[in-house]
Amino acid sequence: AKLSPQEIITQDIYNQKDVFASVLTDKSINFDREAGFAVQQITANEYLLGIAMNNRQSVVNAVTNIAAIGISLNPAKKQAYLVPRDRKVCLDISYMGLMDLAMDTGSIKWAQAALVHELDGFALNGFDKPPTHTFNPFSKERGEVIGVYVVVKTVDGDFLTTAMGIDEVNSIRDRSSAWKAWLSKKASCPWVTDPGEMAKKTCVKRAYKFWPKTERLEQAIHHLNTDGGEGTRQDADGLAESR
Repeated sequence: AKLSPQEIITQDIYNQKDVFASVLTDKSINFDREAGFAVQQITANEYLLGIAMNNRQSVVNAVTNIAAIGISLNPAKKQAYLVPRDRKVCLDISYMGLMDLAMDTGSIKWAQAALVHELDGFALNGFDKPPTHTFNPFSKERGEVIGVYVVVKTVDGDFLTTAMGIDEVNSIRDRSSAWKAWLSKKASCPWVTDPGEMAKKTCVKRAYKFWPKTERLEQAIHHLNTDGGEGTRQDADGLAESR
């Protein structure tokens, strides 16, 4: 009997068990669980399933990246997702995923990313202190988003704050291959569907340079800037300051 697309992709994913184990960086990540999440995400989305069938190797690569980076597709954790990009199935890592990686690898104790609206009260108190951010979380009238910040606490108890204005965020967005594909081909991307999340992610990707270094976090950022289509050409060459 001829296998359905769902069965073919399910088989492709479950065939990666040995490769997954050989590159796994975080032993708490379980292959069968992640394979189940991957199958769910791909087979529940007709468009993604079509891309998976046309580029089965990209599915294999995405599943291997989960193990190599040490991140989970568990929808409850909101760390990572499988998304269509450039006719491939790609592993996409959220800003929460990046912060969780930094915490899991002992780089930082905790992290918080937040958007600043024009009617909020906001003051930076220096790079080494948390900012003062006051607003009514229940208000529907906070005005336009004007910026974003990330504050982390290091293992030594120090605070590190990074803030970016929305114009700066948008100039990085405008140079990314994902946004260019949206402008030219109307290929939807997270910058269109989740601009707030992407602003936070852009700020996290800048902030992490000042955090204690860990290999898994570096690998995750490199993955987003290359396969993930979020970087500029300079990022791919490893030259850019403004990742």
